[in-house]
Amino acid sequence: MGALSQLLTIATWEIRRFKGNMTRDLLPVAVVLLILLVSVSGFIAQKGIHIQDGMYRIGVDNPVYMDIIGGDPRYVVYSLPSDISYVRSLGLDLAIRDGSLLRTNGDKGAAAQKSFEWDYQAYQDHIYRQQTDLFAAYPVWIKSEYVVSELDFLATQSGQQLAVPRQANLAPPEPENIVTDAIPPSRISQAEMEDLRIQLEEEAARGSDQLGRYTDLLSQQEALGELKIPSMLSPPLPFDTIIFIFVFIFPLYFTSQFFMMSIMDEQTLRQGEALIASPVSPLILVLGKMLPYACGMILIAAAILFTVNADIMAILPLVPVILFFLSFALFIGMVSRSYKELSFISIFFSTIATSYLFFPSIFANVHIVSLLSPVTLVVHVLDGTGYTPADYVYSTALFYLTSLVLFGICIRNFHEEQLFTEKGLFETLALYLGALVSTRYWYLSLILISVMTIPFVFMAQMMYLVLFFNLPMPFSLILIMVLAAMTEELVKAAGFIGLISHRYPPLTWKVVIFSSILIGLGFLLGEKLLLFITLSQIADSIFGAALFLSIGLLWIPFLLHAGTVFCTGAILKIRGKNALPVGIAIATIVHTLYNLYMLRGWVW
Repeated sequence: MGALSQLLTIATWEIRRFKGNMTRDLLPVAVVLLILLVSVSGFIAQKGIHIQDGMYRIGVDNPVYMDIIGGDPRYVVYSLPSDISYVRSLGLDLAIRDGSLLRTNGDKGAAAQKSFEWDYQAYQDHIYRQQTDLFAAYPVWIKSEYVVSELDFLATQSGQQLAVPRQANLAPPEPENIVTDAIPPSRISQAEMEDLRIQLEEEAARGSDQLGRYTDLLSQQEALGELKIPSMLSPPLPFDTIIFIFVFIFPLYFTSQFFMMSIMDEQTLRQGEALIASPVSPLILVLGKMLPYACGMILIAAAILFTVNADIMAILPLVPVILFFLSFALFIGMVSRSYKELSFISIFFSTIATSYLFFPSIFANVHIVSLLSPVTLVVHVLDGTGYTPADYVYSTALFYLTSLVLFGICIRNFHEEQLFTEKGLFETLALYLGALVSTRYWYLSLILISVMTIPFVFMAQMMYLVLFFNLPMPFSLILIMVLAAMTEELVKAAGFIGLISHRYPPLTWKVVIFSSILIGLGFLLGEKLLLFITLSQIADSIFGAALFLSIGLLWIPFLLHAGTVFCTGAILKIRGKNALPVGIAIATIVHTLYNLYMLRGWVW
């Protein structure tokens, strides 16, 4: 009960401090901005997007063409004079004269023509749907049937290569099975034909609104089940996801900035000395200061969900995002030594975090990569799809783990010596790592540090996967492998940095070899555990194999991790800590060559 009382007391003090720092001019502005954000979110949810209304100007010489473009708000329609001879002089983007379509030169004219082609296709579909025999109007119907690939992308787990070495003069492959003709759909009764026609009309109606023109992510269900006509096959674009990202993520990140500024004030204004000197543990101090901001962020998310009439279950995927923002706000506030440094680091973090949350979610309902972002789960709740517990663990595990690790590191270093140090950013990070090394059990500390870095490594590698998986092959695989190897070697060097900062034990050759073994063991242990829990779906793809192909037989990745980290440790022993980039570069090259050999079967 004493700890709870202390926690609430610290939280109350933080609220009072926040109210005192919020000037009379700033507080109303913040409240008004929040109200406007929520209001705009509700308006967009109800009315859709209207940023393209009146974008193109089109002239017609016959009102019959209004049946094609009359319902598209992107067009401003003009009547062409009967005696006009040169329509481009009227300043129009498109013109329909005597049954011919004319457009101006340039990108806008080409875009207007493409939009008209889409409208004309929709008009044709409408005419076809009125026909008596739908199979005569639509001779081609498509039913997608997904088949699990027989390729074993996880062959490296058993120490196998993904591809055999290249050989010359190979005979071209021949089909093994007999190719048969597709069976045409069976005839259906007139009553069933009418039901199918109604379903087609409903499908077309859902795509006629501002948002539905570009994407079907918000449709409650597919009217035709698995059947589609060819004109309905179009990839969804992320316009609605952009709104979700802005509506949910921006106010949460904006609120976390106040927590970051509070920690910064503790240092620059020396306000934290009294708190640190009080008989309260660092854990209570950090949680007490964080509690008001966490509660405020949850209330903001709940208010937005209530405004758009969404299920309250959508707030669960946002909880790890809130913790993620708060943990990084605490960390950035502690390591920054000036407001200029804090601004630079926070902007860099906001760019990376927003990209990680945004890029996967634009592939919602398209690719398994989308589930890397918890925002995708919010999209699924809003469109009525929902998510499973496995999806929740898969999307949020890395956010929970990275937040827990960062909170642990910050609480460990939340004392006067670390909080008020005047050292630079990299030296401060080395001090934080050194504080994690135990003098008596330094060997266990190295294993713990390696395990703690795994969530950050996987999050970075998932970011590479999202950014580069759509690039042409094989460049995407090579780029992912190089960046993944570099990230792993960079974080594996954290153990050696901690030893150097802690200054015990001395970095002898015996310690370098023993530490390399321990770091490799810890990294392998954390990698295996986290991969088993969260990343089974990604590992089933070729990109997952490129990232995690060193998780096969235990002794193979153990030798790889221990050997590459020894390269870094040896360079540090020979050339000193200033040669750390050289050691990481050599370890990255060795790691990448191993990955390329296992992936492609290259023989050197």
